[in-house]
Amino acid sequence: MLLSELAEKELIEMENGVRFGFLAETECIFDPKTGIIYGFELLDQSAKIPFQKKKSTQTLFIPWEEIHLIGEDRILFRKAKPTRKQYD
Repeated sequence: MLLSELAEKELIEMENGVRFGFLAETECIFDPKTGIIYGFELLDQSAKIPFQKKKSTQTLFIPWEEIHLIGEDRILFRKAKPTRKQYD
């Protein structure tokens, strides 16, 4: 599968069905020496809600290990983490 095909897929958390946007809206975190993908970093969903008071944006991280299924239109993952510190 090409990265451009992955970018068009919608990210959905399995636990509560929350939609986190599309993979194209994330930053791919990977090791440039090995090419291993650690996961995807995205802005907190509350930052995208229109006409709401702006909250401080929190970065969320979806580790590659948490991705459960890559389907035709969607990527299902178990849990987003509040940080990616272990990969820095």
